[in-house]
This record gives sequence, structure tokens and C-alpha cells, in this order.
Amino acid sequence: MNVHNLSLNDSILSQFMSEIRDQQIQTDSLRFRRNLERAGEIIAYEISKALPYKTQVVTTPLGDCDCRVLKDQPVLATILRAGLPLHQGFLNVFDRAENTFISAYRLHNGDDDNEFEVKVEYLASPELEGKTVILCDPMLATGSSMVLAYKALLARGKPEKVHVATVIASDTGIRYVQDHLPPETTIWTAAIDTELTPKAYIVPGLGDAGDLAYGEKV
Repeated sequence: MNVHNLSLNDSILSQFMSEIRDQQIQTDSLRFRRNLERAGEIIAYEISKALPYKTQVVTTPLGDCDCRVLKDQPVLATILRAGLPLHQGFLNVFDRAENTFISAYRLHNGDDDNEFEVKVEYLASPELEGKTVILCDPMLATGSSMVLAYKALLARGKPEKVHVATVIASDTGIRYVQDHLPPETTIWTAAIDTELTPKAYIVPGLGDAGDLAYGEKV
């Protein structure tokens, strides 16, 4: 399974990531959402280089031109709610893509806030059989949400190719995805952090992406 760590090469994505992580800039939820969206646009562009293309004849006012276009449009699959700004960035690039939304949440067991399981509650998706799916979530912490989301997608058919897109991944999350998703899956991330807290938050990470984008949940 290939892992593309986009932080290994400097680009404007590095600037966006510095703002996404900065707790002072994070107080502006509008800017936080916009930075996630911009990160999504850049990651989407990088993924676009790995997709299949075909030649299409386009007629200009002065003649015909052979142009390279996507062979097939991908399906953008996003885990709610934190994934919405990232999803919009991908949709800005793949503006003809079909869309899938998955509701997943942490269900805490008893009084121990560190003990939880991930539940998938809702799926809205087109047919996925034989298609390319880009599965988006800003944070790849334990990897459980990503794997459960993929398993939920199989109810709509088995994709031919899966790309996992995330803003920050942990080493633990990457290993879990590598162990539980098809070996031809490709992971794309803007950064890789090494540590997880007992509550499974990535360190240094950025905090709770959903809360920072849309406000604290009850």
C-alpha cells in the first residue's frame, strides 16, 4: 500500500498546514474551514495525477484539439461532520464527481472517557461497483473510522480503486488502514504525526477538527 506524505516537499500546502494547526488562528472558524478546503484542493490535485486519462477531441473556434481528460469521474466519500470542508475542496477540483456521505461517531463505553468504539449510523451513496473512490477525513487517528466507513461503502458495491485522503495521519492509523483495507489502496496525507493520546487524539495534531470547524458538540 502506497503512502504519499505531501509534507516531505515544501509547497503552499505547508503554509496552510501551519495555520490549520495554530491554536490562535483556529479561533476563526471561517478561516479554519477555508484552510481545510484549500488543503483538500491541493491533495485532490495530487491525487488527480494518479488517475487514468483518455484523449478527447475538443473543437475550438479555430479548429480541433486533442485534450487529455479524466477517463472516469471519481466518487468523493466523506465522513461527517469534520470532513465537510475537506470534501468541498475536493469537489472544487473534481466538480463533476458523484458524492457519498457517511455518518460515523465515537460511542463511549461507561464512565471511562478513553474507552470507545466507532459506530457508522448513516450512508448516502450512489452505486460504487468498479468505480474509483476517494475517502476523505481530516484526521486519520486510530484508523477505525476509515476502515468502518470503507466497509459500509461495500453495501453499494466494491470500488475498483480506493484513495484515502487526510490532512493529518498518525503512524498508528496508517498501519491500521494498511492492515484492513485492500492492498491496492493509496493513502494521501498532508502530514504524519507519531503520537496518540489515551483518547486517541493525534499529537501534535490540531485538536478536534469538527469542533473547530462547526462549534463544540453536546
